Amino acid sequence: MSTAMYTQLARTRYAASEHTQGPWDPESQHLGPVTALLVHEFGTRPGMELSKLSLDVFAPVPVGELEVRTELLRGGKRVQCLSAHVTSGGREYVRATAWRVRTADTPATAASGPLAPPPETLERDRDTWLSAGFGYGRAVDWRFSAGGPLKAGPATAWGRVTVPLVEGEEITPLERLALFADSGNGISFAVDHEAYLFVNVDLSISLFRAPSGEWIGMDSSTVIGPSGRGLTRSTLFDQDGEVGAAAQTLFVAPR
Repeated sequence: MSTAMYTQLARTRYAASEHTQGPWDPESQHLGPVTALLVHEFGTRPGMELSKLSLDVFAPVPVGELEVRTELLRGGKRVQCLSAHVTSGGREYVRATAWRVRTADTPATAASGPLAPPPETLERDRDTWLSAGFGYGRAVDWRFSAGGPLKAGPATAWGRVTVPLVEGEEITPLERLALFADSGNGISFAVDHEAYLFVNVDLSISLFRAPSGEWIGMDSSTVIGPSGRGLTRSTLFDQDGEVGAAAQTLFVAPR
């Protein structure tokens, strides 16, 4: 088994490892690694930072070979818009849009500090469905300060990925955040995950500053409506404080 989530096969092609497995099907990936891989493929541009990333999920992404193609939709010195398509076997599974905004000195308004105690002071989650039940869960060091993987309702947790994203490459703080941001509906589940599916059909991440460090925090809550839909909202933070927010629209159904 690869020591990383992905091995790069060619310029735009990657092979996914067991570390990308999601909780619903061992043959399907968790969206967190896919999101981080998209950030990896978008790359960086000096003087600009990613401020918005939106994903639409057309089907569960298989654990196998993927192709990730990116395109510049709108160029500019102050604002850029990019798109990406994730395909496997000729089928499109995820479509994404990203916005980059130029960096400049601006008067920062007050934002909340870290929404959880330092991760080093919290006990590591072990041997639950989240930390031991599937590949992606096992690849993350989970530390809860509120809620937990066996307790329904809102939750606050730190996460730190313990394996490389791409074989032979250093993972960036932004890739760490992208990898963790899709976990909101999992840590703040509102219905029994053994009785119901609550799978997100999209993911939206908005950032007002760049994250830093190896730990990413998430304060999440999920609401379920009366007709098969749900919504998860998460505040994202690092050890310096709040950095942005994430949202997921959920498809909810009995198993």
